[in-house]
Amino acid sequence: MIKNKDKCDILAIGAHPDDIEIGCGGALAKYADNGHTVNLFVVSDGSAGGDSSIRKIEQEKSLSIMKANKIYWGGYKDTEIIINKPIITQFEQIIRETNPNFIFVNFPSDTHQDHRHLAEITISATRYIKNVLFYETPTTQNFQPTIYVDIGEKYLKVKTDLLNAHASQINKTNIAQLSIFDVAESNALFRGVQGRVKYAEAFTPLRLFIGV
Repeated sequence: MIKNKDKCDILAIGAHPDDIEIGCGGALAKYADNGHTVNLFVVSDGSAGGDSSIRKIEQEKSLSIMKANKIYWGGYKDTEIIINKPIITQFEQIIRETNPNFIFVNFPSDTHQDHRHLAEITISATRYIKNVLFYETPTTQNFQPTIYVDIGEKYLKVKTDLLNAHASQINKTNIAQLSIFDVAESNALFRGVQGRVKYAEAFTPLRLFIGV
């Protein structure tokens, strides 16, 4: 998907702190290790899931582990991301500043309204971006991926470290006796089987250009 010899600028967008790590943390860490520039845009403060100041510290810790470049904060309240012109304009400004070759973002079909709205906002704001890929989270629905990134055991471990950085969220899966680590590993194994590798992250494209 992204050749190592072609250094790219990547922007990963998440509705909440830890969405990006759950959806594409392994891939982003792998890209950062291979010399690509990774920036994060976290749109809400995550306050519905915990103390927003703690969640911001956790996100900064994750940034360091991922070896990403910078976090942009949207400043919106958790559950209050709505589709309007000002937020689309804000997205466009960040896209101009980071000038990404690839954008990763929440999938539109989701039981969480922030994820749905964020995807729709991104579709509008990225109309001139060649490569836009949707990732999945535990609340995603109807996800039929066609693109896979082999994260292997190495980047599954990094993904676990990234999720561990979000310590306040580890057991907030709403599934008894199942941590976010369990969810991440089982999904990576399932997507790996689909892609014929051991562990993978999977994506579905809004647009994807293939260099020939």
